Amino acid sequence: MLPDLDALLAAAHVVSLPMRVRFRSITTREAVVLQGPHGWGEFSPFVEYDDAEAARWLAAGVESAWSPPVSRVRDAVPVNATVPAVPAADVAAVLERFDGCRTAKVKVAEPGQSLADDVVRVGEVRRLLGPTGRVRVDANGAWSVDDALRAAQALAPYDLEYLEQPCATLDELGELRRALARSGVDVLVAADESIRKADDPLKVAAAGSADVVVVKVAPLGGVRAALEVAEACGLPVVVSSALDTSVGIAAGVALAAALPDLPYACGLGTVGLFERDVASTPLRPRAGELSAAAASAVHPDQLADVLAGPERQRWWRDRLARCHAVLSARS
Repeated sequence: MLPDLDALLAAAHVVSLPMRVRFRSITTREAVVLQGPHGWGEFSPFVEYDDAEAARWLAAGVESAWSPPVSRVRDAVPVNATVPAVPAADVAAVLERFDGCRTAKVKVAEPGQSLADDVVRVGEVRRLLGPTGRVRVDANGAWSVDDALRAAQALAPYDLEYLEQPCATLDELGELRRALARSGVDVLVAADESIRKADDPLKVAAAGSADVVVVKVAPLGGVRAALEVAEACGLPVVVSSALDTSVGIAAGVALAAALPDLPYACGLGTVGLFERDVASTPLRPRAGELSAAAASAVHPDQLADVLAGPERQRWWRDRLARCHAVLSARS
């Protein structure tokens, strides 16, 4: 059910969370957390997204706060560390924030950096995790097919688990998979943006463009919608966050705990990238896992220290109202 706009605005708290390191070209993460009858939800589409895309994020937040949770099949969810595009000398400090995580996702193809920078960073992650750790890289669609093939060849000595969204389009992902096979580079291709930003997220599987799908709750419109996409794709699933607060992470954990199969560690440990969080006990991994029973315990009084300023409050409330209108029209 979609609450009316006045109720939604009354339930909304606009927060601004400083980052420990630059991530996705931002140093402060803004979000709206919503208090509803079933707990808390999050509305935090990135600022460049239009209202049609952002409305799915509002649907996810409303589901979390106004609907009962889905049933789960596991009590704990394995989690990966996330390493931003930092210098190799800073990798150890980043990994220390992810207690017990034996899988790491490394950001690559950062604007202004080179493949050599990526190789050094990934090499340091592999050195610190040792031969039994798992390492995956995420290019956010920044490479051409030729660039992705060169990167895969350069990174092959570090035994990558998969390349996440190495190229932007489905055709390019499919072409890359064929090029990797011809070149004898044994690495999987995972689709992220091709799932969460697509008009039809099932095209990835139909086109044979990926070996793994990365599923995020907010961009797909909620836990139930994400479960439907995961089932219909018929490919192995990794649940990841969209740089969420603990409120959004709780929804990601709910999705991961409900999936019939979960062969990979999930990208749900990103709260450690924030200096502050909205929850009294932030949802951070312990011994490489997040408890499926963990809840994002938020009290409105504790939000005072992280509330956004008046101008950003107005901006987000106006955006929430526009996205509410989009959802109302769809329903």
